[in-house]
Formats: sequence, C-alpha cells, structure tokens
Amino acid sequence: MSHPDFFDAVPRISLYDPLAEFLGAAEDGVLQYGYFDAVRLAGHSCPTVAAAYWSTFKALQNLYPDTMPVRGDIRAEFSQDSASGVTGVIANVVSMLTGAMSGNGFKGIGGRFDRRDKLFFAVEMTGEIRFTRLDTGKAVQTAANLSRVPASPRLPGLMASCLSGAATAAETAEFRQLWQARVRSILLEHGDDPDVFLVTPV
Repeated sequence: MSHPDFFDAVPRISLYDPLAEFLGAAEDGVLQYGYFDAVRLAGHSCPTVAAAYWSTFKALQNLYPDTMPVRGDIRAEFSQDSASGVTGVIANVVSMLTGAMSGNGFKGIGGRFDRRDKLFFAVEMTGEIRFTRLDTGKAVQTAANLSRVPASPRLPGLMASCLSGAATAAETAEFRQLWQARVRSILLEHGDDPDVFLVTPV
C-alpha cells in the first residue's frame, strides 16, 4: 500500500499484550504498531493523528523506561469530553495503542484480560491526556502544542480550492505535499521538542 515515505521513519511502538499471547495471536504476546497503523485506523494522516500517536509513544517511554509496555494494563484519561473537538479521534488512536477501552470494551476471559473501564473523558487535570500504569500507579500527563509547528501560509488557500473543486492537478498535489510536510515535521523534527510535546510526571 502506497504512503508517504516518512511514515516508515517514525519510531514504532512495541508492547506486550497478555491476551494476544494467551490466544496465540502473536508470538510471546508482542505487538508492534507504527504511525501507519494510526493512519489506517483514522483513515487519514493529519497533525491530530500524529499528535495522538506521538503523545502515546512519549508517555509509554516515560511509564516503562526499562521494560516493554503492557497493553491492556494502562488507563487513559482525557481532560475533554469525547465529543469535544478532535478528542474522539485522539482517543481512538490512544485506545488502539494502549488497549484501554470504556464500558464497551472486551469483557475478558475467566476474570482476566478485561479491557473495560480504562478509558475516561472529562477528567479534571492540567494536561490533555493522563496515562497510568495499573500495576504500579505511575502516571504521566501529556499535552501537544501544535501551534509551535506552523503550516505553510499557502495551505488555507489551497485547501479551499481543493474543497470547492477549483484546484488544478498541480495545486492538489501541492496541497497534499504541504499538508503531509507539516505532519512529518511534527513527528520527525519536533518529536523531542518539549515546546511541542510536554510529558509531565503526576
């Protein structure tokens, strides 16, 4: 499947999923996700999807500095309601990566592997998302300031032309290139920029 080359340059996330191991879905229960998995889930690549993926990456790095993250053993909480802005889009990506689900998640087998009641919204906090290890209680909050990575000034006009159907083939190609160039910059040039991605221990 064709996609921008930079997708493959974004570091991947490896997690241990005890349910995957129990049911023989993955050898040793190890699952690996890349940015393209988040794109396929959302159906598009944009700054929001990029921030959701990378915020989770950074949070897991901090929560599990010396061991592999355990999928399904992480609680994710959001400061915004699920219907506010792009919170729902972000939550879908976070849920895919962490295994955290709300009340409609997997109920488990024999009292194990329950994924429910680990995803919450409208929780009071100073950050945007709080990730908590359920085995230790260790938690971090993340926030993404994407305004620090400005888009090309040509993007609004090109987007308007594309939406109205007035854009030429060259303008359409330029719009797509500039759009993904910002996503690339967020992930590969500003992924470790604390002014863009803030991770705070709780």
